[in-house]
Amino acid sequence: MGVRRISAAEDPLNLVYPQCESGIGHVITAANSANLIDGVQVEPFAVWPDDRGYFLEIARMGEGLASAMPLADTQVSSALSYPGTIKAFHYHQRQTDYWVVAAGMFQVALVDLRADSATFGARNTLYVGSLRPWRLLIPPGVGHGYKVLGGEPGILVYLTSQKYDPADEGRIAYNDPGLAYDWELQHK
Repeated sequence: MGVRRISAAEDPLNLVYPQCESGIGHVITAANSANLIDGVQVEPFAVWPDDRGYFLEIARMGEGLASAMPLADTQVSSALSYPGTIKAFHYHQRQTDYWVVAAGMFQVALVDLRADSATFGARNTLYVGSLRPWRLLIPPGVGHGYKVLGGEPGILVYLTSQKYDPADEGRIAYNDPGLAYDWELQHK
């Protein structure tokens, strides 16, 4: 693994750009996968469809993965993205993200940027949304992004453990050669 440091005024997590082989890393198909990046958590949830549409719970504060979110500082946001949109990569020094795909299907890409982590440099791909309703908890120091799959827009509802702070948000290009994440259709 490489040692290109991620420049940040404050870097308590010792974040480093890994040097990865081209690909998508481990595809996570089970919430309790042993291949999950250290600290990333997955929680399946129920969707209740009927003849009017469907209902899903984003979070019950204080329960499940949402219990990691401090009530006084949590911000709730939503993003609608058009088919094929790639939003990647973001990372944080302090902020934890909690993601729920409320509509559509997303290819979620994660990469561990924490040089001191047991899973440093590991990449995960999770296909989540209407066909796999999972909530995701993404800890600080884990780069994250997504691509909207299919022909319909996708809606991501997300909680953050603190209010938006641009000083805490870092960005890495979706096509960074060190991360070498392959966003192309995987012909298998």
